[in-house]
Amino acid sequence: MKKIFFIVLISVAAIFPQEMRKNAAYSLFSDEKASRVGDAITIIVVESALATNNAETKSGRQTELGFDFSGTMDKTKLPEASLNIGSGNDFKGSGSTKTSGVIQTKISATIDSVLANGNLIIRGSKKITINGEEQLISIKGIVRTSDVRADNSVLSYNISDAEITFEGNGIVSDVQSPGLLTKFLRMLF
Repeated sequence: MKKIFFIVLISVAAIFPQEMRKNAAYSLFSDEKASRVGDAITIIVVESALATNNAETKSGRQTELGFDFSGTMDKTKLPEASLNIGSGNDFKGSGSTKTSGVIQTKISATIDSVLANGNLIIRGSKKITINGEEQLISIKGIVRTSDVRADNSVLSYNISDAEITFEGNGIVSDVQSPGLLTKFLRMLF
């Protein structure tokens, strides 16, 4: 009886082969990691940026041309002539910019597609509204499955071709933008 049961079990396994990768999510011995289209993944955004740019330009140019004529002839005094032409040009300019920013948050994302090499294309966004000020954080990029941690999260600096957008809309952003008259005068001058 045991022999027949064993033969039937092997026959059923041979008739219905199973893909190990597909069933790995149901294993008692492996972690369930996001790896299929539609799976959720947590992105831990830890980004900081600092950029400084200084520029200084100084140029000068000066041209002078002079002509002087004076003299006498047989005790007759000739008229004196003098001609001086000068030109000058001086320019000095300087400017500097400094930008810094830090973003730390967690965003839930989903897998849009899986590339042929197994890498995952992910996309997610988070919208926060506080006192009428709306902030939208969007992120998309490519993640290697080996960078997905056991808790189904990935750090933002492990995302290749990452596009992280942080936009604000509301009272604070309205006050920071120039008015219509200022915009019009900038176009003219």
